[in-house]
Amino acid sequence: MRPRLKYIIPLMVPLLLLLLPLSAFPFEGMTVIQQRVVAIFFLAALCWVFEPIPIYATSVVIIVLELLLVSDKGIGVLRLEEGQSHFGELLAHHEIMATFASPIIMLFLGGFFLAMAATKYRLDVNLARVLLAPFGQDPKYVMLGLMLITAVFSMFMSNTATTVMMLSILAPVVAVLTPEDPARVAFALCIPVAANIGGIGTPIGTPPNAIALKYLAEDNMITFGEWMVFAVPFVIVMMVAAWLLINTLFRARQDTIDINIKSHFLKTPKAMVVYITFAATILLWLMGSSHGMNSFTVALIPVAIFSITGIITREDLKKISWDVLWLVSGGIALGLALDKTGLAQLVVHSIPFGEFSPYVVLTGAAALCLLMANFMSHTATANLLMPIMAALGSSMASLTPLGGEVTLILVVTFAASLGMSLPISTPPNALAHATGHIQSQQMAKVGSILGVAGTILSFVMVWVLNITGFLG
Repeated sequence: MRPRLKYIIPLMVPLLLLLLPLSAFPFEGMTVIQQRVVAIFFLAALCWVFEPIPIYATSVVIIVLELLLVSDKGIGVLRLEEGQSHFGELLAHHEIMATFASPIIMLFLGGFFLAMAATKYRLDVNLARVLLAPFGQDPKYVMLGLMLITAVFSMFMSNTATTVMMLSILAPVVAVLTPEDPARVAFALCIPVAANIGGIGTPIGTPPNAIALKYLAEDNMITFGEWMVFAVPFVIVMMVAAWLLINTLFRARQDTIDINIKSHFLKTPKAMVVYITFAATILLWLMGSSHGMNSFTVALIPVAIFSITGIITREDLKKISWDVLWLVSGGIALGLALDKTGLAQLVVHSIPFGEFSPYVVLTGAAALCLLMANFMSHTATANLLMPIMAALGSSMASLTPLGGEVTLILVVTFAASLGMSLPISTPPNALAHATGHIQSQQMAKVGSILGVAGTILSFVMVWVLNITGFLG
């Protein structure tokens, strides 16, 4: 693409959308506020794809534009029609600003503190030495080891927390590769991919799974064990596919990598505090809600401990990847606007699912969910679509031979977790992008291929399970 076009297209498309009359949009009852959100959405999507400005800057622009164009404290002249039916509801400005301090941002902050402390006291190097020792020195098998460890942890704890932990042991592995070796991309990319896929394996692995179970009750109830019976094989197949794909696209130039790290665990008082805090934080994440704290609350424990003890100093704070926090904030703000203005629901309801064959409905629902999950929170996407899919599945008689409501919900649930094509698609993606080893285009290529392949695989698996009677 010509250099000028990457600046012109992201600017002109949103401007044209703002100038169009509401009647030009294929959504009945669309409001002025929703039209502005459409323009912001396309501006964000195009800027994240073409990168005319840094992607974190795009996120800041999203938040500022939402405050100016669709908030209750925006530009006065743009609110003159407020109160008229076609104008729509304005967003509360404090909700938009709160995206800078969202619980997920706190989770990131806790992760950054853990990673910095681990690096400072060589915990990451020693963890790499211990965990990767069984996988030899072949780069592709070392990467397989990283993926397996990540996927297993992601089944039982936050995908973001898992990614933070695994990225903390990535540095000593990448350090033995030459700067131009494509394997740097492979190693940095394999961790968020494994985290996203691994979370599908259990009902508690990722929020969309838990949301789906709320709609799989009574006759359609699926137990924890039953979920794992069909989800874990799916995870295994997808992990193999992801491993082969990443190895094919970013093959290592070195035949071996020497990760025979000569290091030892430090035994100083501060090092012991780091070890104990690191282990306690992971244990609390693994225990989930049994202790009454969510992962966001747990993430702030190391922030407090490391600050009080001086393990993380004022100089260390300057090294935090603040651009990542801004990047994630923009994604949260975009999802907020799509949800609170009713635009996402309007788009979903405008599609006449009932008029199509069951195969078209399944494909369309999964494709819609996959697309939305790449730009919105997976949890928000699942929360929006699940009630609609449950109602649709129970009302469409033509879906019954294919498993009806159960099939539709499971396929959409898997699609929600497979939305991982952009740095803002999932927190693990954003964290991996922050390493500086991955470009957005590389992430988009791998994420798109795996998203489509995984959605097709979910069709096949759910269909087989229905034939065998496993899903009733």
